[in-house]
Amino acid sequence: MTERTSPVRRRYLLGLYAVTEREILKFLRQYERLLSAIIRPSLWLFIFATGLQNLLGISIIPPYQTYTPYQEYILPGLVGIIILFQCMQSALSMVYDREAGVMRVMLVTPLPRSYLLLAKIMGATILSMLQAYVFLGLAALVGYYTTLAGMIWIAPAMLLSGLMLGSIGLLITVYTRQIENFAGLMNFVIFPMFFMSSALYPLWKLQESGASLLHDIALFNPFTHAVELIRFAAYGQMNWTSCAVVVGVALVAFGLSARGYDPNRGSIRMIKRG
Repeated sequence: MTERTSPVRRRYLLGLYAVTEREILKFLRQYERLLSAIIRPSLWLFIFATGLQNLLGISIIPPYQTYTPYQEYILPGLVGIIILFQCMQSALSMVYDREAGVMRVMLVTPLPRSYLLLAKIMGATILSMLQAYVFLGLAALVGYYTTLAGMIWIAPAMLLSGLMLGSIGLLITVYTRQIENFAGLMNFVIFPMFFMSSALYPLWKLQESGASLLHDIALFNPFTHAVELIRFAAYGQMNWTSCAVVVGVALVAFGLSARGYDPNRGSIRMIKRG
């Protein structure tokens, strides 16, 4: 049994490696994406956060045990936006691959269709984690950093968050007919998810300022729980509520995506080419 399953395991690992390598090599060839992946969160940290540091100091709330500078608070949110943008851009490439015929080449492999979709999301997640660590290293050079233990603990939190966000992006591509439509659609997904979350400000400040509706929306925003999962992990703590939300949304979104990409049952068969 072991000898029989070993080639199968190797085939699955090879498929994951091939898809991940393609994502990373494609990213490295596109220098503008490499620069924007680092410049975007850096601008938020060095300009936006610096300008608001005297207005938005963070009180002693979990997971913090002392008064926290705003730059330290915003770091997990900026890690989250790196993962959010990368995973959504990877989903955008699915629309392109579908139009260019690359997906047909991938689907002739002996691997299950759902596994290929999972490998695509996993590749984008690993790439986003590499970008996040580069950004955290840059932030540490100017004095904004988490502990070495925190850098290790956030890895599984980033992995789960990336799988969730990648699954959401993949689900959107099921109902996107052309790549031109996807770019506009993403503006109605990425920016609301980012701004209506705890990435830039704690939820209790929204409630305290009277923005109860925005507070409630942010509370149900899955990206909020991805950020909080990363935030707590950076301090060696586990936010079980956020973890449950992230895992639950990831499973539901991926399940719907896998069904949507099934040509016999899903909505992908209703999409006209050309």
